[in-house]
Amino acid sequence: MIDTNELNGFLNVNKPSGITSYDVIRHIKRISNFKGKIGHTGTLDPLASGVLVICIGSATKKAGKFLAMEKEYLATMLLGTTTDTDDIQGKIIETKKLDNTILDIDLINKTICSFIGEIEQVPPSVSALTMQGVRLYKLHRQGRPVIPEARKVFIYAIDVEKVEIPRVVFRVVCSRGTYIRALCRDIGRKLGCGAVQEALIRTRVGPFSIEQAITLDQLRKDGIKKYLMSTNII
Repeated sequence: MIDTNELNGFLNVNKPSGITSYDVIRHIKRISNFKGKIGHTGTLDPLASGVLVICIGSATKKAGKFLAMEKEYLATMLLGTTTDTDDIQGKIIETKKLDNTILDIDLINKTICSFIGEIEQVPPSVSALTMQGVRLYKLHRQGRPVIPEARKVFIYAIDVEKVEIPRVVFRVVCSRGTYIRALCRDIGRKLGCGAVQEALIRTRVGPFSIEQAITLDQLRKDGIKKYLMSTNII
């Protein structure tokens, strides 16, 4: 067993798609039967991959600092489809045939960029947000979906990287509380065709970038200590 008194710091983990954020913590706990204090600094949906900062030991006291940090994502949006979860894994509500004579690259670019700045965003009805102490995704599973109240978030920058209709790839830098699934949904609504998030990579959380992120395989192979960053980094 690892001496938990010796382990304090951050791990910049590249979460793979297909597992939950807490699954990452479970993986880390299994490494050498680690039983110290541990937590993550911001949930990534199972569909999403990318930067998930893990706090270990005394670093857990600094977890709140991550709330104010910018987040950067690379999103793939699928036009013409609407689901109950705002991503490709949800139940399809509506599909629309896309009119390429109207839906051109210029319109897509202009519409996406119109979301830069402070916006009112309604979070997805399937999320880890709570309503009267119950997670929204649990209410959804019980057949009691709830539409959350809109809240203000800030989109600092959006860059459209590729348009191959029906797919659009864009990079976004945003504030805490921003749901990229909801952003895709709202872009689709404004375009009049609907849209869902098809894929998502979180490329940065504050100073923690995906270029420096390590995989779970690397952690299993080399151990935690090799990749643990000082609590003084923030």
